[in-house]
Amino acid sequence: MGCVVVAEFVDAVEARVSATWRDYYELTKPKVVALLVFTAIVGMVLAAPPAQVPWNALIFGSIGIALASAAAAAINQMVDRQVDARMARTSGRPLPQGVIDTPHAVVFAGGIGLLGLGMLWWLVNPLTAWLTFLSLIGYAFIYTLYLKRATPQNIVIGGAAGAAPPVLGWTAVTNSIDPHALLLFLIIFVWTPPHFWALAIHRREEYAEVNIPMLPVTHGVVFTQVQILLYTVLLVAVSLLPFALQMAGMMYLVGVMALNAGFLYYAIKLRWSADASIPMKAFGYSITYLMGVFGLLLLDHYLPLVQLLWS
Repeated sequence: MGCVVVAEFVDAVEARVSATWRDYYELTKPKVVALLVFTAIVGMVLAAPPAQVPWNALIFGSIGIALASAAAAAINQMVDRQVDARMARTSGRPLPQGVIDTPHAVVFAGGIGLLGLGMLWWLVNPLTAWLTFLSLIGYAFIYTLYLKRATPQNIVIGGAAGAAPPVLGWTAVTNSIDPHALLLFLIIFVWTPPHFWALAIHRREEYAEVNIPMLPVTHGVVFTQVQILLYTVLLVAVSLLPFALQMAGMMYLVGVMALNAGFLYYAIKLRWSADASIPMKAFGYSITYLMGVFGLLLLDHYLPLVQLLWS
């Protein structure tokens, strides 16, 4: 018994010593956070005339949202550390590997979360701080602790937290919630299920093994494929609303139609093709799609300024 205790103590000490900044960086899901911050920045840009985004909103708003999102990601990994250890996709993360122990992860997540929220409160505005706090709670606790394990609609309901950054970016500039910001929210909210369900199909057996009720596990692959196709059709309609409501112009319309064609292609192929590689190809394209939609909104917003400078 004493040998076991000593061995566990040695392992804990080695974990503390071996952890580097890169391990803590990995704990924040940096690629996911980068995408969230990008959509937040687009929200900031669209909330103001071209090249007139307040510097405090752009700099401190982006950093604050990034830190809060990173804290939520770290909390997610703490809660899911035992599940992550049993799944091939996540077993290499710092917590399952024992590189970072849970107490240090708690301190790290709490520290960057408080820093981010404090920055938003004092250097941006309290509304953005409150909304960011609610989205952090929604993802890190409501989704991760409850929804993820309670219902196959987990990603649909929990997707609201991931769709919040454009609204946060908008409020950072205007200190108000605008209908156009909610439209950006809607695009990501509708995009999330077909994006994640494609991955869930590919990892269906792993989710089943750890008793996570993802839709392909509870309702089967075919049902999930149909849902992906239906959500993709809905996404096509929602993605056209910025043009229909004169939030974006012809440049956006042409670009988003091309992106929609690609998403529909993968959704249709996913439904009727037996190719086992399609789910991950659809998942990868969905990320490109979201970056493309928000990139088009950004370019379209600055197009009048570019034309003015060019003339």
